[in-house]
Amino acid sequence: MSKSALGRGLGAILEEVEEAYIGNIQGSKDLVREINLNEIIVNPFQPRKAFDSESIVELSESIKKHGLLQPVLVIKNGDGYMLIAGERRFRAVKLSGSKTIKAIVADLDKTKIRELALIENIQRENLNPIDLAHSLKELIEEYGITHEELSDIVKKSRSYVTNSLRLLNLSEFTQGQVSEGKISYGHAKILVGLEEIEQKKIVNTIIGQKLSVRETEELVSKLKNSIANKKSSKTIETSRLQLKKLSDEIEKKYSINVKSTKNSVTLKFANQSEVDTFLKAIK
Repeated sequence: MSKSALGRGLGAILEEVEEAYIGNIQGSKDLVREINLNEIIVNPFQPRKAFDSESIVELSESIKKHGLLQPVLVIKNGDGYMLIAGERRFRAVKLSGSKTIKAIVADLDKTKIRELALIENIQRENLNPIDLAHSLKELIEEYGITHEELSDIVKKSRSYVTNSLRLLNLSEFTQGQVSEGKISYGHAKILVGLEEIEQKKIVNTIIGQKLSVRETEELVSKLKNSIANKKSSKTIETSRLQLKKLSDEIEKKYSINVKSTKNSVTLKFANQSEVDTFLKAIK
């Protein structure tokens, strides 16, 4: 499927498909079938999740009186069918008590529908950053496209795509806070790379003190510097302990006067004979 087609989104594509099929009804009534409602599953890729119950009740009453004027659109799905367009009509017909529904079986590939649905999902303005990241990841994994290609398709910058995907490296706790809108995308991308326990501390601070993204950047920068200093101190201390251990072993094994300081080990020999004996022993 072309990138231009992908970029148009599922809703626009399906509207065109439905219009084309409905238009053909005028020429052939054979396109319309009466299908049992229990043979049809709703489209799991449908971006729209909320339906106005009051309007569905009104439509149901109209269908009882006048019948369903516009068939729904379905595709074959195993032994049954998947609803592609007309979920509001589908719900209203079920509510009316009917066991069947007028439908047109469209010749569409389910894989293409999945692809389009992911694109439309990504382009929704109210999609939370974690769901967006999962949708981006699915597209990359399922269709083998690069970050650059995906950025062209979804009309986002390559850096935005990459940073969004990096959010999936955050801890489960942090991802949950992002999904619930307790911290923003801007906050979240700063936390990538921190240990889980540090993420939790920062997230709680962001929420508790209502930190801005800039304030969060400063806090994380201080934390990283503190962690780096601790690691450096630990490395130095480890090196000093190793030097001390080496000094003790040499002194004990070779009966040599050894002096150990913070960064060095000094061997003191009484004469050249001791030097020669030591060098011979360590060869």
